[in-house]
Amino acid sequence: MNKDIRLFSVDEKTGIQALERKSQPLRPGRDRRVEYEYKRHGTTTLMAAQDVATGQLISYRIHPTRTELDFLCFIQRTTAVLQEGQQAVFLVDQLNTHMSASLVEWVASQIGYVGDLGVKGKSGVLKSKSTRKAFLEVDHHAIRFLFTPKHCSWLNPIENWFGHLQRKALNHQSFDSIESLIARIENFTEYYNSYLAKPLKWKFQGFDRKK
Repeated sequence: MNKDIRLFSVDEKTGIQALERKSQPLRPGRDRRVEYEYKRHGTTTLMAAQDVATGQLISYRIHPTRTELDFLCFIQRTTAVLQEGQQAVFLVDQLNTHMSASLVEWVASQIGYVGDLGVKGKSGVLKSKSTRKAFLEVDHHAIRFLFTPKHCSWLNPIENWFGHLQRKALNHQSFDSIESLIARIENFTEYYNSYLAKPLKWKFQGFDRKK
C-alpha cells in the first residue's frame, strides 16, 4: 500500500447499553449464575476508525449521539493523525451523515477547493445526497471517501473489529454506569492495539457472476 495514502475503515456501533446485571453470590464448587434481571444505565455510540495497513484502531469517539456534526468532529479528529503530505481515504457505508453538507464544506476547505459548492437542496455540489456523495468520492482529493454498496456494510473491515469488541469485552458483562462501560471499551481498545491488531489480508475475490 502507498505509504502516502492512509486507508481508514470507519463506522458507528450504536445503542451500546450499560446494563447492570443481577447475579447470585458465589458458592463453593459452583460458577457464578447471572440472572435475567438487569438495570439500565443508558446507552452510547462508538465511532471508530481502523487503519487497514496495521489493523489498529487509530481513532475513536464515544458519544451519546451520532449526528452529522458528531461524524464531522470524528473525521476531523481522525485526520489529525496524518503526517505531512499524507492523504486520507475513508471506507464508509451510505448513511446520510456520511455525506452531509457540513462534511462536504469541511473537506472542500481542507483540500483548497475553489469552486462554488452551491446551496443545499437547490444547486451545485451541496444540492442533494447524490451530488455530495459524488464530490466526496473524487479520487484526486487529498481527503476522499469510498462508499460500500447498500446492504453490504459487511465488506467494511471495522465490522469485524466491532464483533471482537462485542464478544470479548461486552457480552455478559455488568456495568453500573455509562462511565464503566466507556472504560471497558477504552481498555479493550488499548489491549487490542497492543496485542491483537494485524494488517488486513483481503481474501474476498468478488462474486462469480457466471453462476
